[in-house]
Amino acid sequence: MSKKILIVGGVAGGATAAARLRRLDENSHIVIFERGEYISFANCGLPYYVGGTIREKGDLLVQTVEGLSKRYNLDIRIKTEVLSIDRQNKTVQAKDLATGTVYRENYDYLLLSPGASPIIPPIEGVRNNPKVFTLRTVGDAESIVNCIRQDNAQKAVVVGGGFIGLEMAENLKERNLEVVLVEATNQVQPALDYEMACLLHAHLQQKGVKLILGDSVTKVEGSKVFLQSGRTVTADLVVLAIGVRPESMLAKEAGLALGQKNTILVNEYLQT
Repeated sequence: MSKKILIVGGVAGGATAAARLRRLDENSHIVIFERGEYISFANCGLPYYVGGTIREKGDLLVQTVEGLSKRYNLDIRIKTEVLSIDRQNKTVQAKDLATGTVYRENYDYLLLSPGASPIIPPIEGVRNNPKVFTLRTVGDAESIVNCIRQDNAQKAVVVGGGFIGLEMAENLKERNLEVVLVEATNQVQPALDYEMACLLHAHLQQKGVKLILGDSVTKVEGSKVFLQSGRTVTADLVVLAIGVRPESMLAKEAGLALGQKNTILVNEYLQT
């Protein structure tokens, strides 16, 4: 009798797991639930799509739903969010985001690959602001590009000096925007020694990025970004690149144990 395996989350983890499971078992019914529109895309390429180095959205897509489904015989359900897990009865509650239909799906095995979500700090004027963006999905990248094109954005503030913040600063400059990078600590890339980070500071300034270190954003109002120091910066768009946190609420609500920084706690075999 074939098994039914549900995978929550596509993109890198979920899609890769599904492909590996199919190679190990030709008969199981494998279902992937993906909240977004795309099943597998190059996350690392998103800033470079914003900057124009990657010109076509299709070049970001590693696999299409049709291609992956056909190749590995998968039941892929995009724009579908898993709302809850009933561990006792081995079912999940899922919602088709396109139609609003809510239904239950049973499983023999459940694999969680929800990924992470961008950190959005409690800064006044940030939430539900059409000029404030994070970068996690293809849709996020498209929204930033549309803001630049349609609103003729000229000035950008990037909040956070980690990998994504630096890549966004680089690519917004590629689009000829004035870029201000705000970092709360005294250096970008905190994993580096300060002396090494100073080389990055010099390079950023050489490329025309205005660098504000040891300061943080306290409020966004209209085209003004207010900083802790009392300074004000003008921006047509703001990109929050402060980091990510695990999307573990589904697991927590199902009664699964969480580990450090609210990650899903697993054993040496990645089992809960």
